[in-house]
Amino acid sequence: MMSQHDNKNTTALVHGGQLNKMVERYKIPLEQWLDLSTGISPNSYPIPAIPQYIWQQLPQKSEGLLAAAKHYYGTQSISVTSGSQAVIARLPALYLNHIKKPSSHIEVWLPEVGYKEHERAWHDAGFTVKHYQHLPTYEDLTLNAIVVVINPNNPTGELQQQQKLTALLTTLESLSGWLIIDEAFMDVIAPSQSLIHLTLNKHLFVLRSVGKFFGLAGIRIGFLSAHPFWINKLNQLSSPWEVNGPAQFIAEQALNDHAWQLAQRQKLTDLSIKLEQLLTKTFLHHPTKSDGPSITIKGCGLFKTIVYPQATELYQKLCHQGLYVRLCDENNALRFGIPDQAQYQRLERLLAEHCHS
Repeated sequence: MMSQHDNKNTTALVHGGQLNKMVERYKIPLEQWLDLSTGISPNSYPIPAIPQYIWQQLPQKSEGLLAAAKHYYGTQSISVTSGSQAVIARLPALYLNHIKKPSSHIEVWLPEVGYKEHERAWHDAGFTVKHYQHLPTYEDLTLNAIVVVINPNNPTGELQQQQKLTALLTTLESLSGWLIIDEAFMDVIAPSQSLIHLTLNKHLFVLRSVGKFFGLAGIRIGFLSAHPFWINKLNQLSSPWEVNGPAQFIAEQALNDHAWQLAQRQKLTDLSIKLEQLLTKTFLHHPTKSDGPSITIKGCGLFKTIVYPQATELYQKLCHQGLYVRLCDENNALRFGIPDQAQYQRLERLLAEHCHS
C-alpha cells in the first residue's frame, strides 16, 4: 500500500500478462506455460477483415463507433480512449485544472485492495490518498473529495449496488467532489449495476474496457463516459491520432454484434462456474494445515481470486509447474483468469499434481 509521503519515483507496478519475464525467470519455454494471469476473456471477438484504407489513413473520429458505444453502454455522452489506463493517468491533471487548490489539500479515497494504477496516478500527482474497506460516508468525506470505486472490484470481485453508489454520488455532488467508477469487468454482471446512464451528472466519471469481455486487450481501446464538458477538457489533454484506426473498426463491429455478446456471456458464465468448482475441490476440500486465515474464493465472470494463507509459496510452486496466475499486491491471494476448455483440462491436471505433492 502506498503512503502519501512516498517518493514519487516509485518502481513500476507488477501486473499479470508479463509472460516473457516468467520465461526468463523460471527457464520454462514460452509454449509450455499456461497463462491465466489476466482477467481477459479466453474467447476473443473474431477479428473481421479490415479495409486497406484504414491501415493507410491517419485515424479519424468514428461516428459509427461512438453510436455503437452509446447503444451498447447505455449513455449519450461517451468518448473513445486508448484503453482505460490512459484516462486513469490523466484524471488528476484534469481535476487540478478545474480545482485551483494544491493537490495535497484534496483527499482521494481508493479501495484498500484494488487495481493499483488508480492509486499510482493520484499519489504521484501529490493528492492525499485515503483507503477504504467499505465505501466512505458523508462524515468521512471533505470538500472536493474524490472517491474511486472499482466495480466489480479487481481482484476481490466485490460488487457495489447501484442504489448505494447513487447515494454516494449525491453526497459527492453536495461536496463538489468526484465519483470515478472503473467498470472494466461490468460486462459480465447481470443484472448490470452500472451507473453509466447517470454520467450527464458533472460529478461522475465511468470507465469501460473493451479488452476484458471481448478478449481484445491487445488493441488498446476503451471508453470514458462523463459530462460533455469533461470529455471536451480531457480531449484537450490527449494527443492526436491516439486511438488507431484498426482498433476503432474492430471495436465498432464487436459492440454491434449482439448475438456474439449473448453467446459470450453464456460461455463465460459456464467457464467461470467450472473454474470455481475446480478451485473449491482443490483448495477447500484439501485445505492448508495452517492455523491462519481461512481460504475463500471470490471473483466474477472473468476471474476467480483465492485468498490463501501461504499465497506466495503457492504462487512460486505453480510457477515452477508452468502455471502463471496473478499474485495479488497484498501477497495473500491468487487471481486465476478464466480458462477455455483446453486450458481447463491442463489446469485440472496441474492442480491435481498440487493436491498430491
